[in-house]
Amino acid sequence: MKRGRRSGILILALSGAALLAWWLFVPGRVHQAPAAQLEAEAAKLRDPALVARGEYLATVGDCAACHTERGGQRYAGGRSLATPFGDVPAPNITPDAETGIGQWSFGDFWQALHEGKGRRGEPLYPVFSYTSFTRVTRDDALAIFAYLKSLPPVHQPDREPGLAFPYSVRSSLLAWRALYFKPGVYRPDPARSPEWNRGAYLVQGLGHCNECHTTRNAWGGMDPDRHLAGGTIPALDWYAPDLGAQPGGGLAGWSRRDIVDLLKTGRSARGVAFGPMADVVRNSTQHMSDADLQAVAAYLQALPARGPAAAAPVAFVQAASHAQGGELYARQCAACHGKHGEGVPGIYPPLDGNGSINGPTATNAVRSVLLGGFAPATAGNPRPYSMPPFAQQLSDDEVAAVVNYIRQSWSNRASAVRPAEVGRLRHTPVD
Repeated sequence: MKRGRRSGILILALSGAALLAWWLFVPGRVHQAPAAQLEAEAAKLRDPALVARGEYLATVGDCAACHTERGGQRYAGGRSLATPFGDVPAPNITPDAETGIGQWSFGDFWQALHEGKGRRGEPLYPVFSYTSFTRVTRDDALAIFAYLKSLPPVHQPDREPGLAFPYSVRSSLLAWRALYFKPGVYRPDPARSPEWNRGAYLVQGLGHCNECHTTRNAWGGMDPDRHLAGGTIPALDWYAPDLGAQPGGGLAGWSRRDIVDLLKTGRSARGVAFGPMADVVRNSTQHMSDADLQAVAAYLQALPARGPAAAAPVAFVQAASHAQGGELYARQCAACHGKHGEGVPGIYPPLDGNGSINGPTATNAVRSVLLGGFAPATAGNPRPYSMPPFAQQLSDDEVAAVVNYIRQSWSNRASAVRPAEVGRLRHTPVD
């Protein structure tokens, strides 16, 4: 079936679901808690220890990344989040009474985080990762709410989503939720260690790693059978790699130290954080405690080995442009990354055996050549080395040639990319 026909059927199905849901669903009124309850809650929320804990948890959850417009007031919303269905602006979550969450009770906040519903019971767009945040405990949610309530209020009205019909009909989300969302707080596994459970809680819930590192279908639903097995980030066209560290996983061969180093400093002996992950390290993971970083690494290292389908290598056929790519590599890349792709420890990442280079798609390698590679500046690596962009120097054919050379040299045996795909990625928006 051709893509156009599939899209037409999908839109028709969603239209029908939207109309049915609109007929069945009527938003309720805001439930106003008794004044005495609100006063007692407000006093509890002013506890300095609770606010400090909430600040840490909000940082781990990287809340500011979405809820802060570039150059704008922190947490005041306004940033437009791109999705395959249109743009959705993140709301203002400062305690402004008129445009933020100033009039929200903790019950309202818990309902949004745990159930994915607004104050009136309206379903929230899943660009807000409540599909993961539902696992956050009530105590942690209260701490985050206390921190947000402690922020200076910013008066900034929310913008309307830029969604076409039927996606613009919010009640159509009821059908989506029935298929792809089930509320549920994280329950520790008694057969596992406290460290493993802490890592699982952070990765599955507050860290919401699955939201990027898992394949999504045409409806935007995550594949439950491919937990953290890698996937293209919708609308951004970056590939979030498989996070499994066992055989067949994208981090196979990574030590616990390699994982912790990358999350703490943005670089490790096995690779460097770039693209969207550089922002995650800069704004979130570098600020995590050492104990939490170790817990995340322990959980990722314990993910099961990938099955034959996930681990099976792509049939290797060397690109016809291999010689041309080798000449380009020698001229443009070898001075930093080494003649044999070995890199320079602590400075330039290795390309030989690099999981991001050897991934199922060449997207990240192509975009890095076009846009450059910029590791995040962190406390542990305040002056990172960067790679310059080559979009103005190399044609689509040349970019394809050098990327194919890198993906098919030394021990690398990945599939080739076509110049047409380079051209498409060249014109993909950066953010």
